Amino acid sequence: MLYSFRNDYSEGAHPQVLQALTDTNLQQTVGYGMDPLCEATRDLIRRLCNAPDADVHFLVGGTQTNFIVIESLLRPYEAVIAAHTGHVNVHETGAIESTGHKVCTAYAPDGKLTPALVESVVNSHSSEHMVLPRLVYISDTTEIGTIYTKAELEALRQCCDKHGLFLFLDGARLGSALTSPENDLTLADLAALTDAFYIGGTKNGALFGEALIMNAPNEHFRWHIKQRGAMLAKGRLMGVQFRALLENGLYFDMARHANEMAYRLRDGIAALGYPFPVPSPSNQQFPVLPNTVVEQLQAMGYEFEIDHAEGDSHTCVRFVTSWATPEHAIDTFLKNLATCK
Repeated sequence: MLYSFRNDYSEGAHPQVLQALTDTNLQQTVGYGMDPLCEATRDLIRRLCNAPDADVHFLVGGTQTNFIVIESLLRPYEAVIAAHTGHVNVHETGAIESTGHKVCTAYAPDGKLTPALVESVVNSHSSEHMVLPRLVYISDTTEIGTIYTKAELEALRQCCDKHGLFLFLDGARLGSALTSPENDLTLADLAALTDAFYIGGTKNGALFGEALIMNAPNEHFRWHIKQRGAMLAKGRLMGVQFRALLENGLYFDMARHANEMAYRLRDGIAALGYPFPVPSPSNQQFPVLPNTVVEQLQAMGYEFEIDHAEGDSHTCVRFVTSWATPEHAIDTFLKNLATCK
């Protein structure tokens, strides 16, 4: 393998995260995330979000977090509204459906839901003979690298309030979204405008872990975590990691680097004449390449995801950069790409 642009979690963890784990390794604490280390990190997150009354929970991964949040908030006959590209619809092996909750999708070319799309789903479910849409699921960044603006999120909040819907934001790649030059949202905005969202660690320098911030009242949420097998006995490991990520801005520094490497990659690919159907201001980039070029890059040892075919002779591929992507890997790739025909 020459270099992998397949995802942003190929590496282990940032050295500062590993050092924090080493420094606290022999401390004895209670389990299940009820230790002083996790409590201190919860307080830190509440301060960063300007949400002193929010519940903060640590879970291992994104699918696990999506699954448990949705399952805990909905009644058996209630459903999720998502973009057709939404992670819960495409990449979670029917996890939401396995709880008995249907995912109702709306076609969103840029990966983002709008009030009109949400209302189109709500209005098409009109009686007790159909599921009742109750929760709007979005992600920032989206599955195709786009991000939400504050105005867009405010409009969705108003729409959800109008129709009595929960608003849940998947933040697996939230660091990339919040450090994008096009972003105007803050953690405090997210806490004020959503019923639940999470700060993704797995895809931004942690060994594992997502920090969930919940504003929707749910006094028995830990019961859901336990029942679904998601209550980590050594829960302090996630509290330690998120403190290392958030207390001095490391989380945002890493995400900013991932974005900068993505833009360097994007600009170099575009300079060679290859198009990007959907502009992405994040660490995911989706150029369209001739199939012959895709094959040549793969033969060289590069790894990346095949997104979809563009006609018979071209393919849209996904390149993802991470906190650990070095500039020389980008520059070498671009030199090699220039030799492809």
